[in-house]
Amino acid sequence: MNRSLLLIALFAATSLAACNKPEVVVVPTPVAGPAGPAGPVGNTGNTGSTGSTGATGYTGDTGATGATGDKGRTGGDTTVVVVQPAASAPAN
Repeated sequence: MNRSLLLIALFAATSLAACNKPEVVVVPTPVAGPAGPAGPVGNTGNTGSTGSTGATGYTGDTGATGATGDKGRTGGDTTVVVVQPAASAPAN
């Protein structure tokens, strides 16, 4: 039985190889001709939308110390008395 299967497979391969195989015809693709004249200029596009607001910047450096002020004038004959206010009663 093994021999008959082997002979059938060999016969099938031989008969398939003897079949007429059609030839594949490759058609060349046409080559594009020379380019034509340029077309008219298109319309101007619309203005784009406004962008988003940027992030807040960092705090700047501390400024330099200012110059020392001028010395004050000497007081006249006037005396100023500052009276400390009396303590108020606690509220209940």
